[in-house]
Amino acid sequence: MDTKRTTFNNRLLPYLLLAPQLIITLVFFIWPAAQAFKSSVEREDPFGFSTVFVGLDHYRRLLTDPNYLDALWRTGIFAVAVTVLSMGLGLAFAAAVDRVTRSSRIYTTFLVWPYAVAPVIAGVLWWFLFNSSTGILPFYLSKFGIRWDHDLNGTHAMILIIIAAAWKQISYNFLFFLAGLQSVPHALMEAAAIDGSGPVKRFFTIALPLLSPTTFFLFIINVNYAMFDTFPIIDATTTGGPAQSTTTLVYKVYQDGFVGLNLGSSSAQSVLLMLIVMVLTFVQFRYVERRVQY
Repeated sequence: MDTKRTTFNNRLLPYLLLAPQLIITLVFFIWPAAQAFKSSVEREDPFGFSTVFVGLDHYRRLLTDPNYLDALWRTGIFAVAVTVLSMGLGLAFAAAVDRVTRSSRIYTTFLVWPYAVAPVIAGVLWWFLFNSSTGILPFYLSKFGIRWDHDLNGTHAMILIIIAAAWKQISYNFLFFLAGLQSVPHALMEAAAIDGSGPVKRFFTIALPLLSPTTFFLFIINVNYAMFDTFPIIDATTTGGPAQSTTTLVYKVYQDGFVGLNLGSSSAQSVLLMLIVMVLTFVQFRYVERRVQY
C-alpha cells in the first residue's frame, strides 16, 4: 500500500507553526514559574524596596509549619471528595440520559447549564442555600436534629465547599461520559442483552471498561480543578474559615501573599503546589494509565 507524504522545503515553516504555542507557554507558564521560584528564594519587604537572598529558608519553614501541613492534608481530602462526587454523579446522570430515547436533548441541556455558571456565582448560590439564618437546607436539616452552621463548624464549612465545587464540575464530567457512552457499539450491548445480561451487568461489564480512557482523562482534569480552580468558590463562601478549616493550598497562597504580604513564603507555596500537581500527574500517567483499555 502506497502512502503519500507531504514535505515542506522551507525549513523555517515548522518553527513558525510552533511559534504561537511556544510563545504562549513561555509567557504564561515558564516565565511566571521562573519568577515564582526566584521570589521563593528571596525575602522581600511588602513594598518591594529591598530584597535579600535566603536560599531554601522559606521551604524549610513551610515543611515544618503545622498550618501548612494541615492545609496540605485538607487539600487532599477536598480534592478526593470533589473528584469522586463530581465524577460519580456525572457518570450516573450520563447513564440515565443515555437510556432515555425521547427528550434526551432536553435533559442534556438542563444538565449542562450549571457549567456556564461562574465559580463565584456557584459559591454564592450554595452559600445562600446553606445560610444558617435564611437558607432552606438548614431548615429541613433541623427537622432531623442537625443544626447547620458553617460559620462556626469547620466540618459543615468543608461539606459546603465540597458540594459547591462538585456541583460546578458535574456538567463537565457529564458531557464527556455521555459522549463516551454514546460511542459504545450497540452491537455489543445487544449481544449481551440476547445472552441474558441485565442493564446493570451490561453497564459494568461492557460500557464501563470501554469508558476507561474517558475516566482517566476526567480524573486528571478533576484533580487539577480541585487543586487550582476552586479558589473562587472558597473565597465566595467561607474565605478559608472558620479557623482555617477550609483553607486549601491554593487559598493559602492567596492569604499569605496578597493578604499577609509575605511574598517569599507565598511564592514558595506556589512552587510546591506546582510540584505536587506535576508529581500527581506523573503518577497518574505512570501507574494509573496501565489499567486504561484503549
